[in-house]
Amino acid sequence: MWLSQALLLLILAGYSIATEITGPTTVNGSERGSLTVQCAYGSGWETYLKWWCRGADWNGCNILVRTNGSEQEVKKNRVSIRDNQKNRIFTVTMENLKRDDADSYWCGIEKTGIDLGVNVQVTIKPDTKTPVLEWTTATASLAFTPAATQTSSPLTRSLLSSTHFLFLLFLELPLLLGMLGAVLWVNRPQRRS
Repeated sequence: MWLSQALLLLILAGYSIATEITGPTTVNGSERGSLTVQCAYGSGWETYLKWWCRGADWNGCNILVRTNGSEQEVKKNRVSIRDNQKNRIFTVTMENLKRDDADSYWCGIEKTGIDLGVNVQVTIKPDTKTPVLEWTTATASLAFTPAATQTSSPLTRSLLSSTHFLFLLFLELPLLLGMLGAVLWVNRPQRRS
């Protein structure tokens, strides 16, 4: 009996670790454009505060924006965040991108103890388009407007690139199968002499 409980605990521990928070590993945007990052989280984290911070060091990153516990969008400077609690996804949008926005960022969930987080690398492509000269007939004036901006689409993270999934696949699954084999071997019918 204790063995089946241990197996269940092993499976559930690996499952909860692998599904707490996920996000894209890299996201690309264009200078003067915008980009969107979607981070997903597991069941039970819906009402917790979500945040987006900048910096390679987890402990020293600067939180740029955080949710307020509801599904309302929160905007601070050029960054906004919105939590879709029904689908368990929060979306971060960075607008009017600059080249120096390229950095390491974190999608995170605030909790007691150590917060949950996943690293997202943001790269910004330089704007190679030149401004366009437009003639406005209503005011009979010339105006410079920047070329059209591009929005990068959110990237989805492959399950095989998840460290937790690989841990589950290559460590926990063989342990589970080994223990199952041991249980079956111990409970096999015995020959009587």
